[in-house]
Amino acid sequence: MGLSPIVSAMRNPSILSATPSASSATPPATPSTARAKGPVRPARALFDACQTGVVLRMVLFVEVVVAVTTLFAVSTLSEWLLLAATVTGGALPATLTWLLATCALKRLLARLPVPGQYATGALLGALAALYGCGLLRLTGVVGSAPWLASALAGALLAGLMMAALALRARGQTPAATTARLAELQSRIRPHFLFNTLNSAIALVRQEPAKAEAMLEDLSELFRQALADPGESVTLADEIALAERYLAIEQVRFGDRLRVRWDIDPDAHGARLPPLLLQPLVENAVKHGVEPSPEGARLRIRTQRRGAMVLIEVINSLPPLRWADAPLPRGHGIALDNVRDRLRLLHDMQAQFSAGMDDKSYRVRIAIPAEP
Repeated sequence: MGLSPIVSAMRNPSILSATPSASSATPPATPSTARAKGPVRPARALFDACQTGVVLRMVLFVEVVVAVTTLFAVSTLSEWLLLAATVTGGALPATLTWLLATCALKRLLARLPVPGQYATGALLGALAALYGCGLLRLTGVVGSAPWLASALAGALLAGLMMAALALRARGQTPAATTARLAELQSRIRPHFLFNTLNSAIALVRQEPAKAEAMLEDLSELFRQALADPGESVTLADEIALAERYLAIEQVRFGDRLRVRWDIDPDAHGARLPPLLLQPLVENAVKHGVEPSPEGARLRIRTQRRGAMVLIEVINSLPPLRWADAPLPRGHGIALDNVRDRLRLLHDMQAQFSAGMDDKSYRVRIAIPAEP
């Protein structure tokens, strides 16, 4: 394997572009690339009612509407509390019914055009409101049921909630694009590229097989960084990419880099934003191994715990930094990037923490497991 393809790629300005050219964005179809890209998702729903964050926001929104609207019909605090509790007895079951229906029909809604999704959601909102009104009538809480008003109110609230969630998704798009640009800059750092090429050149004559494997790993990293990003990839794909990155760094640092893998196969199916694990591993090498003449220990751990998957990246820190500055200071871009992208994909179900832990630096992620 020669260096001419990589040198020509370095001269091509599109390699640092957030939008790859047609030739670079669509590599030849091979089993490995097809597996890495995953299935194509041509349709997307306005929102996912199966997420905990959406459920909580919807319930809170409806309760606020109930609390405000009932103020118009009362004159004292006790009357307001009684009326709000009465209306909640119908509004809350109706809201949960609407959420269950939209969650169950998520795949069907995703196939509809946007106007069709709004119309279907409003219709389900009207039916759910009629159900809530019927509960109040059957239990005798209200004497005469306002069927028409309930149906119109349910359709209106459902439409408003769908519009709010759609606007929230649009507002997150620039943040996702900015995170993508930050990924590209951190993935294709010039010093990492040149260090890798220099190491490969040094190995060409003495250990050509190792040099070839190193360049193949580098090529795969570039392919993943420049590929058109999908919504998510599996944890198994992210681990495979991190292994390639560490294989390159292992040649550079030798015995200074001591890696331990504790991988749970049951966690492989969990979904992550693409290129999420590699920057965490890169940070661990940069702040743990590079500053220390003696190197550092790096541990990557995954574990499935019930309905959640735990991911940890732990690196020991240089002893000389413990007294004055325990943590090598950076800009925190990679950690903020990871936190924001996890929130975009999993909303309130994702957990993220990072900090010192027993003379080491630990990054901990918890995400929902695939059913």
